[in-house]
Amino acid sequence: MTANPGFEPTFCTIVPPHVLDTLAQSEDPALAGPARRTLERDALERTHRRLTTVLGAPAVAAPKGAAGRPDRTIYDAKHKQDLPGKKVRGEGDKPGKDATVNRAYAGLGATFDLFLKAYERNSINGEGLPLSATVHFGEEYNNAFWNGEQMVFGDGDGEIFLDFTIPVDVIGHELAHGVTQYTANLTYFGQPGALNESMSDVFGSLIKQYTLGQTAAEADWLIGAGLLAPRVTGKALRSMKEPGTAYDDDVLGKDPQPATMDDYVQTGRDNGGVHINSGIPNHAFYLAATTLGGNAWERAGQIWYDVLTGGELDSKANFSDFATLTITQARTAYGEGEELQAVTKAWERVGVPTA
Repeated sequence: MTANPGFEPTFCTIVPPHVLDTLAQSEDPALAGPARRTLERDALERTHRRLTTVLGAPAVAAPKGAAGRPDRTIYDAKHKQDLPGKKVRGEGDKPGKDATVNRAYAGLGATFDLFLKAYERNSINGEGLPLSATVHFGEEYNNAFWNGEQMVFGDGDGEIFLDFTIPVDVIGHELAHGVTQYTANLTYFGQPGALNESMSDVFGSLIKQYTLGQTAAEADWLIGAGLLAPRVTGKALRSMKEPGTAYDDDVLGKDPQPATMDDYVQTGRDNGGVHINSGIPNHAFYLAATTLGGNAWERAGQIWYDVLTGGELDSKANFSDFATLTITQARTAYGEGEELQAVTKAWERVGVPTA
């Protein structure tokens, strides 16, 4: 397999479309209104991404002397939808009174730190790409997204979702889409798309663990913990430890993620279920990381990172292709030891065949 050398930025959101679809059908206008407006804006952003793919994304040059240091800029949309908005904090500026701005700034830094210190990657493109984020996007906007060029965060509706800068793994998740964009460039549909989403969940979780100084055993392995409002019966958007258990709510329904291939979901929605079936490779990583113990960003994370960025992962790779490459990489990096056994058994337990 050979990596796709093309550059196709995709529009990637943290909240799956099926969740917003459910909310949009609610009889409660306080729930349906924000969800419908969010879906409408997301559709517009997806169209913009497709046009960018055709016309080409603007090149962003790394500033001189940026190696080893982040270059962050935070903008405030002031509840409008014009990007990027007004600049409110630049690299090195002191924290202000707006907690959302401060969290976004810190989250960009935490993401930069993990990739630099754990994997020697200088920003998400490996060449010191400046990191930009817009906060307070839209009115009650129920999502956060990477649009191929920058991060964008909504404030949530206060009914189902809170401020999207609260969980650092949400920030890390979306920026990790940029890492995938600049490396394997996984097609955003079906199993390649689910792998794309899984890569972001994996590194989003690792960024949280790295920031908190947690081992694999200490981590909660939840994506978006702290994002759901108090009225929601749930703990997060997704669980890598127990896919399908993140929420079970009278409004949102039950978390649909499968943990194994036995429950793989065949669907035409959500780009072929990219946010749903990502639970399978997510769980495989959790199993490998917790079997190995210690810091998950080290051995397990290194294997996943090396496969994502190594040039052998095809843009249309399926689960089996990716699993096979992780086994090969584990053997190359660590020989026939516990790393190889942990990775091999993890894929076996989730039912993904390997060559």
